[in-house]
Amino acid sequence: MKIRQALISLSDKRGALEFAQGLAAQGVNLLSTGGTAKLLRDAGLAVTEIGDYTGFPEMLDGRVKTLHPKVHGGILARRDLPEHLATIEQHGIPMIDLVCVNLYPFRETVAKGADFDTCIENIDIGGPAMTRAAAKNHDFVTVVTDPADYPALLARLKEHDGATTFDFRKQMAAKAFAMTAGYDGAIAGWFASQGGGWPADLILAGKLHSTLRYGENPHQSAAFYTDGSNRPGAALARQIQGKELSYNNLNDTDAAYELVAEFDTPAVAIIKHANPCGVATHENIATAYRAALACDPVSAFGGIIALNRKLDAETAEEIVKIFTEVIIAPDASAEAKAILAAKKNLRLLLTGSLPDPAQRRLSVKAIAGGYLAQDTDTARILSNDLKIVTKRAPTPEEMSDLLFAFRVAKHVKSNAIVYAAGGATVGIGAGQMSRIDSSRIAAWKMKEMEEERKKKEDSSFFPLPSSLSLASDAFFPFADGLIAAAEAGVTAVIQPGGSVRDAEVIAAADERGLAMVFTGVRHFRH
Repeated sequence: MKIRQALISLSDKRGALEFAQGLAAQGVNLLSTGGTAKLLRDAGLAVTEIGDYTGFPEMLDGRVKTLHPKVHGGILARRDLPEHLATIEQHGIPMIDLVCVNLYPFRETVAKGADFDTCIENIDIGGPAMTRAAAKNHDFVTVVTDPADYPALLARLKEHDGATTFDFRKQMAAKAFAMTAGYDGAIAGWFASQGGGWPADLILAGKLHSTLRYGENPHQSAAFYTDGSNRPGAALARQIQGKELSYNNLNDTDAAYELVAEFDTPAVAIIKHANPCGVATHENIATAYRAALACDPVSAFGGIIALNRKLDAETAEEIVKIFTEVIIAPDASAEAKAILAAKKNLRLLLTGSLPDPAQRRLSVKAIAGGYLAQDTDTARILSNDLKIVTKRAPTPEEMSDLLFAFRVAKHVKSNAIVYAAGGATVGIGAGQMSRIDSSRIAAWKMKEMEEERKKKEDSSFFPLPSSLSLASDAFFPFADGLIAAAEAGVTAVIQPGGSVRDAEVIAAADERGLAMVFTGVRHFRH
């Protein structure tokens, strides 16, 4: 179909002038609105303002511009139906052959934290209506919504004497419907986030960020979509160096960065297969890294390292001693970047800031026949939330480690057991079907760590404090898990409580002189 008349109405005006000039060079008549019309007119192009075209001015603060039969009739009329052509001729409606539209920046407005009324005003009405109309009538009308497609459209006009092919129009129509669906999905999701319970229809809107080499395994295809939120992490990070991120890299990096964001003090987390190998806090970030690595240096090989502070040269020097897939941090010094540059395949991601662990957001998992949706676990336990249930109360040192360990346990696959001492994990048991097995694994890893400490006499390995704290992501159903922990040297325990056998577990703790606190909050992570 030859393009004789085009309607251009753009919020994002990137490439608009060059595109319009290309159309004009093909003899295309230009219709436009507001700021777009001014841009083209100021560049010397002949443009008809939409108000002059319809005979109606913009009204209602710009809410009504293109919602007019002369616009939509020209877009929707079928060129192969005599009755459509007769109606068009009767009402003096010229055909519109090309619709070039993008929409008010709703997602961007929400991401900036705008108030409710501002977000409402950034919901586009006329733009989606014209886009959908043109996409529906793609037999005869070309629709383009992405500036990246402007060169391809102009190339086809040159190749086909001012016309586009059906295959191209169909391709652009599919892209247009996906764009309006995503836009409406973002609006619906935002409305759902304003309260009022779970919506009757859950709309997930994502924009393709990149295709990935493969998914969890080479035989699985995969892609990365962004949701328009402004949450710091892998999606918004600047990749300073290194090869392309894989599906597993992105998943693990997200897990690592969300974990370190939990801590107000400098913290480092080393992640492998979405589970922490080691986590530590310390006023010195390099020391925190060494403590995190000491927890399980074997598993840390080929892992993901997250920091909640600027990466400095000292820490970078330590990190490059072992193979690491990804480092993510708010920032990095020039010296640290130079050190990492020698590791060409190591990815360095800088986010500029940390995600808010208390921010309400949606978690979705696909299952056969549908989706499971829930609020992300944003619970953060503080000392005044705890209930001391044993005869002995935790010491200040134990209390600090208990809170630290429980916050780490929140990010460990269930069943989760975390041993902590001196603000660092010293043993982690994850993902076991029985809690006592997780306890045994954590104790076994701690024993290995202690053996390594005996072999090495350097500042990388701290002497264990006099106390040893344990966190469990859910209650102990029996006393056996706690007894096993006591036998491993645990002196204090933090757990949700709520078992019918709580009294037995408390009695076992009292018999062994342990301090134990209940949180009343469970952190299952499947």
